[in-house]
This record gives sequence, C-alpha cells and structure tokens, in this order.
Amino acid sequence: MTETHATVPPGAPVFPPGRYGRRREPGRRRPVLTTLLALAAVAALGLVSLRLYQQYGNPAYDAQVITYTEITDGQVVVDFRVTVPPGGSAVCLLRARDRDGAEVGRETVTVAAAQGEREIIARHRLATDSRPFIGEVVRCRPAG
Repeated sequence: MTETHATVPPGAPVFPPGRYGRRREPGRRRPVLTTLLALAAVAALGLVSLRLYQQYGNPAYDAQVITYTEITDGQVVVDFRVTVPPGGSAVCLLRARDRDGAEVGRETVTVAAAQGEREIIARHRLATDSRPFIGEVVRCRPAG
C-alpha cells in the first residue's frame, strides 16, 4: 500500500513504499501505571516527612529559660523549664555566650519529669571557657 497525499497530513515525511516497513501506530497511554507511580511517590514522601517530623519537629518538648545567675569567669547557672509528655524525659542542649555572641560553653543535660507530671524545672551549672554574658537552652528533644 502506498501513501498518497490524501492520507498523509501536510508537512509529514513521505517514505517510499515497502522500504522502511510498516509505520507504528501512536503509543498507547498507560494511565494506570502513571497513577500507581504517582501514588508510590506520594507515599514515599509522606513516610520521609513523618520520620523527619518525629525526629526534629516534636512540639511536645518546649523549653524556656527562667533565669541565669551566678555568672563568674568560669560558669553560669541556668534555671529552665521544660514541657514534656506526662512522666517523660528530655535531653536539652544548654550553651553560654559572651558579650560578642561567641559560644564559651556548651553541655547536654538529661532531665526527667515525675510520674504524671508534664513540667520539669531544672537548674544546671554550666562550665565556661571565659566570662559568659548569657546562658540559654538551645533545644530539647526526647531522651533516648
């Protein structure tokens, strides 16, 4: 069968009959496969998001500095409050900075609430390399 200008759209190439074999029909679309791949990608992203939220974004652990006192050339005492799930414990990162904002002391402290309590009030003596200007709680996260 030869192609004529009546069966070929304008601008399409015309090949000699029988030389290149039969022309393929346009590819069949696979909407089911596309949908399954999209669902798998959404599920994978959802699992990654959940894992990262559990690791870094748990709002149940909230810390506030109450006061920092007893500032000397080698220490600062930080009083802080941590909110945890009832009876839970937390690991908090404390640091001290000098007047220029440079870090002069850093320590990780584990605090635990009494059974059924959600709030922990803790006091920690933080050793420093030089005279601190401020003591602060950087973050708290679940212990373990």
